[in-house]
Amino acid sequence: MSTKILPEQETTPRTSHGDGDHERFAHYADRNKITEAMVTGTPIRALCGKVWVPSRDPKKYPVCPECKEIYDGLPKGGGDDQNQ
Repeated sequence: MSTKILPEQETTPRTSHGDGDHERFAHYADRNKITEAMVTGTPIRALCGKVWVPSRDPKKYPVCPECKEIYDGLPKGGGDDQNQ
């Protein structure tokens, strides 16, 4: 799975994180879906479950700790050069 970090753009309020901190992070999501969402404007889902339309520079935001924890727990996948 290829991932890329992008910050979220609020599309609907997220009720499970009532403190609003979830809106201040760059999130991990599938790279291909991020590109498509940026072109089409359709919302995508981050590893942590956040749904948003990517539009901002992710370098301006800290990485979502929940996304990072999930990503770090994923098995390391290889590209086409993987020998198995």
